Amino acid sequence: MPNEENTTRNTTGGEAASREVVYDAGIGAGAPAPAAAAPAGGCHSSGELKKAAAAAGKSEVLERYAKDYPTGPHDQPQSMCPAFGSLRVGLRMRRTATILSGSACCVYGLTFTSHFYGARRTVGYVPFNSETLVTGKLYEDIRDAVHEMADPEHYDAIVVTNLCVPTASGVPLQMLPKEIDGVRIIGIDVPGFGVPTHAEAKDILAGAMLKYAREEAESGPVKAPRERQSAPTVTLLGEMFPADPVGIGQLLEPLGLAAGPVVPTREWRELYAALDSRVVAAIHPFYTASIREFEHAGRTVVGSAPVGQHGTAAWLDAIGKAYEIDKKKIARAKNRFLSAIAGAVAAAPIKGRITLSGYEGSELLVARMLVESGADLRYVGSACPRTKWSAADREWLESKGVTVNYRASLEDDLAAMAEFEPDLAIGTTPVVQKAKESAIPALYFTNLISARPLMGVPGPGSLAQVVNAAIGHRTRFDTMREFFDGVGEGETSGVWEDLPAAASVGRGGEARA
Repeated sequence: MPNEENTTRNTTGGEAASREVVYDAGIGAGAPAPAAAAPAGGCHSSGELKKAAAAAGKSEVLERYAKDYPTGPHDQPQSMCPAFGSLRVGLRMRRTATILSGSACCVYGLTFTSHFYGARRTVGYVPFNSETLVTGKLYEDIRDAVHEMADPEHYDAIVVTNLCVPTASGVPLQMLPKEIDGVRIIGIDVPGFGVPTHAEAKDILAGAMLKYAREEAESGPVKAPRERQSAPTVTLLGEMFPADPVGIGQLLEPLGLAAGPVVPTREWRELYAALDSRVVAAIHPFYTASIREFEHAGRTVVGSAPVGQHGTAAWLDAIGKAYEIDKKKIARAKNRFLSAIAGAVAAAPIKGRITLSGYEGSELLVARMLVESGADLRYVGSACPRTKWSAADREWLESKGVTVNYRASLEDDLAAMAEFEPDLAIGTTPVVQKAKESAIPALYFTNLISARPLMGVPGPGSLAQVVNAAIGHRTRFDTMREFFDGVGEGETSGVWEDLPAAASVGRGGEARA
C-alpha cells in the first residue's frame, strides 16, 4: 500500500533534514548540574534505572507516567522499544525535525525500524560518553544541535527525545529554549522503564504538542489550518487506517457534523483545528495525556468507535448527545447506515473460534467487529491499559462471553491460545510464531488487521476477507505438520558430532548409519 503519509517534502517544497546532526563529545563549562550516571542494565531494566532517574530529578516525569500509563501485572514492555511510537509520530509530521538522545545501539535500532516502515527522513543523533553524560556536556551538545537545526524556513518544530540512559541520568530537556527563531522546541522523555508500550509513547508526544498548541492559542491568534470544515467537527484521537476518517465523516454528515483532524496530526497547524472541535472521539482510548489537554480546553470526549451495527448505533447516540443534536436527526442518521452495516455483516460472516491480542490499542474495537460478524471470539488481550474510554467496549464484549484482558502479557496470550484451541489466532509476532508451530492459522495484528478499514459499512467485509482466508488454510497447516513431523526435534535437532545409538531411517526407508 502506498505510504503517502511518510513523505518528507515540506511546505517550502524542499526536503526536510537532508543531513544528520552529529556533535563530537567533549568537556565544557556552563552546563546544568552534573547528571547522575545511569546504572548498567539491560534494555528496559526498570528498578535501578527508575531509582537513578528519580535521584537525577526526573521524579515528576516518572510519577506522571505512572499515573497516565499504569503498568498492571508486568512492569516493562514485551514489544518493541516504546520510543518507536513517539519517533514515528514526529517522522510523519511535515516540517518537523527529530533528534534522539540515547545509547548508540538504541538509536540504531530505532532509526532502522523507522526506515523499515518507510520514514525516509533523517533522524538527528547527539552521541555521548560517560564523561559528557555526567558533566552536563551532553545537554550542551543537545542545545547546540537544536540551535543549529532551528531554521524556520524548513521547520515548525523540533522534537528532542531522551531514551533510557539520558532519562536515568537526568538530562534536563525541559531547560531547552521553548522557541528558537519561531521554531518550537519539544523535549520529551520516553524511557523503556517508564513507558509500557510504543502505542502510549505516541500519546506522550501528541499530548506534549497539544499542550504547546493550546497555550499558543490561548495567548493569541495562531496560523489557520490548510483545510477548514464549514460544519462543526469531531476530532478523531488515535492512528487508524486512512480510509476510516473518510468513513466516519460519512456517518457524521447526516448529523450536520464533519470529521475533524486525526491526532496525532500530520502538521503543526492541524493541532489548532483539533483543539477547536467541541467533541473529541477517543477512537484509541489510552491517549491519556492528549485527553487531558482536550479536557483542559473544555472539550467533550466520547469513547468507543463506529464499528459494526451495535457499535455504530451507540457511537452516533453519544456524538449526537455531546453536540446536543435532536434525537430525530440522530434516528434518521442511524436508519441511513445501520441497515447497510447489518447487510455488510450478513454478507461476510465469520465462522470459527478466534483468540485476539495486540499492542496497538484498537484490539477491543476489532473484537467487537469479529463478534458481530459471527466469530466465536473467546479472548481479547491488549497490552494497553484499562481506561474509562474503553468501558463501553469492554462491557459489551463481556456481555457476549468474551474474556477481556488489559495489560496482557505474552504469557497471558499464549495461555489463552492453549486453553481455547482456536481456529485462528490473531496476535503479536511471538503469538503468531507459536500458533504456526502448533499448526494453528495466525495473523499478525499490526500489519494484517489494524491496517484495514474497520469503521462503518466497509469494516465487516474488509475484516472477514482476511480472517476467513486464514481460517480456510487450516488444512495446509495440517498437511505441513504431518509432512515435517519430528523434524527439528530430538535426534533430528541441531548438528550431531556423534550419531545417536539408534540408527535413523531415511525417507526412502533405507537405514542410515
